[in-house]
Amino acid sequence: MAEVALPQLGETVTEGTITRWFKRVGDTVAIDEMLYEVSTDKVDSEVPSPVAGIVSEIVVAEGETVEVGTILAVVADSANASSSVPDAGPDPVAAVPPVPDPQPVAQQPLPDPEVQEPQPDATTPAASESPQQPDGRLLSPVVRRLVREHGLDPDAITGTGVGGRITRNDVLDLLDDLRQSQGAIAEAPVAPAPTPPPPPPSLPVRAPAATGPAVSADASDFVPFNNIRRRTAEHMVHSVTVAPHALTVMEVDYENVEQVRQRHKEAWKAQEGSSLTYLPFVLRAVVDALGDWPHMNASVEGQGLRVHRDRNIGVAVDLDLEGLIVPVIHQADGLRMVALARSLNDLAERARVRRLGADDISGGTFTISNNGSFGTYTTAAIINQPQVAVLSTDGVSRRPVVATDRFGNETIVVHSVGHLALAWDHRAFDGSYAAGFLRQVKEILEHRDWESEF
Repeated sequence: MAEVALPQLGETVTEGTITRWFKRVGDTVAIDEMLYEVSTDKVDSEVPSPVAGIVSEIVVAEGETVEVGTILAVVADSANASSSVPDAGPDPVAAVPPVPDPQPVAQQPLPDPEVQEPQPDATTPAASESPQQPDGRLLSPVVRRLVREHGLDPDAITGTGVGGRITRNDVLDLLDDLRQSQGAIAEAPVAPAPTPPPPPPSLPVRAPAATGPAVSADASDFVPFNNIRRRTAEHMVHSVTVAPHALTVMEVDYENVEQVRQRHKEAWKAQEGSSLTYLPFVLRAVVDALGDWPHMNASVEGQGLRVHRDRNIGVAVDLDLEGLIVPVIHQADGLRMVALARSLNDLAERARVRRLGADDISGGTFTISNNGSFGTYTTAAIINQPQVAVLSTDGVSRRPVVATDRFGNETIVVHSVGHLALAWDHRAFDGSYAAGFLRQVKEILEHRDWESEF
């Protein structure tokens, strides 16, 4: 008999939502066979079973959010499976109804999977307020707060959660309906006021001002944050609260990179199936520069700095404009530019189809935010805690620059130029350290023999 718990799915991840079970009670599962799918603020992952046997119990149903370490299921040895698998009782997965009009289930109503339970404070009377309503309905703290703030009657709200439980979205939908109703009332025609008597003949009569079309009292839509958006918001607020952010920006002449990139981009596209962008070159330069500026590859820990030996580079990947995820290239200092580019493309592709594992998003020591494809000029990114710096690669464009030949003669030429913007934690080091690191990245990009990387 073995218990399957929710593993640590990233350094800052504290909880996850079980979105799908691949096995049911009584099914046989092998080691490393996919058992369930979990969604966190960082990644949606299919998690393999750590043990082999027969699923004797599923403790956490689909849609439920639980903390790391929570027991999700129990797997029995095949030899003991017949006595371990219960003969009666509904499967917790199957008990979750697929339609908005669920039948009651014989178990305690589940907590709202879409909200994170807030910690009680001076303004949250959770410690003294019972979640159980007089009619016996169980409400989460967030639902109780919304009901209380807007003066709603829980009996008037139709619950779409498990067992008819009222969820946050049920309350928000009702509020939207009320706002639309109020807007319709405001726009409804009213009886005309009595016509005032005409003014005396000696006074001029001014024509009434023309009025435009009626304007809706509420011309807006409410879009609730998804799971990734909520967790990202929490993480970013925490970062700007604990870390004094500073910004250092340098202009980089990418012409040295551009010449090599142009010579190899067609062959690269044919062989690798992806475009050869500036990012792998920047990634290689950053990895090398971190070796000479080790405090940049570190994290604040208590009253000191933990300097990491491995250079594990996270690169932010956009998920169809619905959020960001930062997969990590581990031990990047052991890879040349071509290998870095391949690793980067592999992680980005798997990130976009939600096929990253826990190891793919953990252990990062430095982050690169790549906004250059949008043509940005300079981006002040927010540090990915507990790291101490994040580098933004912005747009590269053809611009006139002053070039100096080996004899000291200056000429105006057109080169590919862009900015690198480094946001850094002022607790870890000062501006001269940040500028020194960024200058070395710039010099590597401008003067290295990139042809030798191929």
